[in-house]
Amino acid sequence: MERLSPATLDVGRAWPLGAQCSARGVNFAVFSAHAHAIELCLFDAAGENELARMPLPGRSGDVWHGHLRGAAAGLVYGLRAHGPWQPELGHRFDASKLLVDPCAREIVGRFDWQRSATAANALKSRVVAEPPPRDDVPRPRRPLGDCVIYEAHVKGLTMRHPDVPQALRGTYAGLATDAVIAHLQRLGVTTLSLLPVHQHLDEQRLAERGLTNYWGYNTIGYFAVEPRYASGVGGLTPRDEFRAMVTRLHDAGVEVILDVVFNHTAETDTNGPTLCWRGLDNLSYYRTLPGQPGVYDNLSGCGNALDLRHPRVLQMVMDCLRYWVQVMGVDGFRFDLAPVLGRGAQGFDPDAAFFHAIAQDPVLAGCRLIAEPWDLGPGGYQLGRFPRGWLEWNDRFRDGVRSFWLGGAASRGEFAQRLCASSDLFHARGRAPAESVNFVAAHDGFSLRDLLTYERKCNLANGEGNRDGHDVNHGWNCGAEGESDDAQVLALRSRLQRALLATLLIAQGTPMIAAGDELGRSQRGNNNAYCQDNEGIWIAWATADQRLIEFAARLVELRHRLQPLAEGWYAGTPDERGLRDLAWRSADGTALDADAWSDPSTRTLVAVIGTPGRATGPLLLAVNAEAQTRQFALPAGLWRLLLDTTRDEATFSWQGTSHYPLDAHGLALLELSDKATG
Repeated sequence: MERLSPATLDVGRAWPLGAQCSARGVNFAVFSAHAHAIELCLFDAAGENELARMPLPGRSGDVWHGHLRGAAAGLVYGLRAHGPWQPELGHRFDASKLLVDPCAREIVGRFDWQRSATAANALKSRVVAEPPPRDDVPRPRRPLGDCVIYEAHVKGLTMRHPDVPQALRGTYAGLATDAVIAHLQRLGVTTLSLLPVHQHLDEQRLAERGLTNYWGYNTIGYFAVEPRYASGVGGLTPRDEFRAMVTRLHDAGVEVILDVVFNHTAETDTNGPTLCWRGLDNLSYYRTLPGQPGVYDNLSGCGNALDLRHPRVLQMVMDCLRYWVQVMGVDGFRFDLAPVLGRGAQGFDPDAAFFHAIAQDPVLAGCRLIAEPWDLGPGGYQLGRFPRGWLEWNDRFRDGVRSFWLGGAASRGEFAQRLCASSDLFHARGRAPAESVNFVAAHDGFSLRDLLTYERKCNLANGEGNRDGHDVNHGWNCGAEGESDDAQVLALRSRLQRALLATLLIAQGTPMIAAGDELGRSQRGNNNAYCQDNEGIWIAWATADQRLIEFAARLVELRHRLQPLAEGWYAGTPDERGLRDLAWRSADGTALDADAWSDPSTRTLVAVIGTPGRATGPLLLAVNAEAQTRQFALPAGLWRLLLDTTRDEATFSWQGTSHYPLDAHGLALLELSDKATG
């Protein structure tokens, strides 16, 4: 290996962090508060042969830096950090380990658990020429009240799509094809939420079983695009293919948000691999237990937790978010296990530095910001407590709506609160209804169809003895466990799918559809398919339920056109005519007393919506989660049917003035077509 003189490397500058190209060369800047020296290691283009090592000559505070004259994009490099090996004090420096740059835009190689850790097969970084920021590129700026989120996996969405070219299936380019975009537009989706696309590793225990981390929640490169989802067609790099995908979706009017995992990294616990952050400055990057700097504070359940209390760790996250917005073009982020990001010394803090940093950042302040509002630490459930302007995944909506429709313990009062954006959690804290992200199913858990097909999870393929995944799913198999050819069972499952989708898309809040639930997607009963990358998990487009797709599209169109429940909070107050903005009734038209609200034995409910969002007159929502037809009393006036989840659309011409007969397991929406009612 050639040893180059330190003079070959100029001092350079301490910003920005990472490798920055210029006409004169490449500047390298790396944070480490506790290292004694940082070496820059240069490799051939294939990353196989180490050509040179040289210490970074500059140090400004806690940033080591140097400028390599004449270097250019394409250069492959790694880092070695010299410092103490004192695990009990939190220091894990080992200069024999080649480390990835935390800010690398491209990672070279593929980590292999079976190979020994040598420089030749270690992961490395590649210098890239940064594309210009996309600040002047038009974006679809949807009002929050209009958003309909569609959560999808890049690969799973297109791998079995017959109208996506074979070479593009499972890729960024495949997601941007006409066939996929046409489906999103047919549904009326405004916002595509993608499972992680940051470069990630497969955990050792999965690799040993021949499995992969399909979901991707195991990041090794926060600035690097996952190359496994790139087609390479047209000679595009994964980064450029991703950018082209975003542009194509924007042109179609669809926003793109990314699921990001800043709560932990792929280095896992102390037995995990040293690949990047641990080797550069373990004590700064990771949270440790109070008084025990050698023990990770495992708030994520994945072995470690990044410490955003440290200014340089926060800087890395902020730089990363800005990069994906300005350079890669995305419109926002969903933060996995988000309470970790806001934890101070005393637990979760909605005034944490992370939230203030985003709020004042001119690039990020206007982005979609969605929190998964729980982690695995003490006091980890924080639904409703994030700052104003943040959206939050609302699992109380999921569980309450499932339980009410499928025979659980939910009362009418519980159901009504979930229908009204969980006002008990969001309104009292000064939050807007749209900040509740409502969902019935997501990537984690049963699909909508499986929720009505299985009461017992079927996760044996994951290799964990069926111990993984949720045990309490609030589902109902409709009388037969698993797949069935019983016509009555199938009809009931179909009816309940429509009722649950209708509840989701009529409710206040921001609805999120899990990709494929609108066409009957099944995961064969696996409610934790994080390591299943196969045809049983990918969306089966060839067997799609076209009638269910049409129904879902009609629901979204109705939501956009009428917005049955307004964007603001309801108070139940009457107007000058005596018409309340929102009034709740029993099926016979009487008001509900306290006992009726809390009684779980009755599953019928009426909402008279005097002040809908966009409809020109009052609406009536009738819900019948019982097993027989119920007659619903109508207030005075002529009412016209807009939607009945138990009927074919051809029968929606119904109108009447007295009662509406709503079949079992159904939801109906009617509008007053002549004069208002009290």
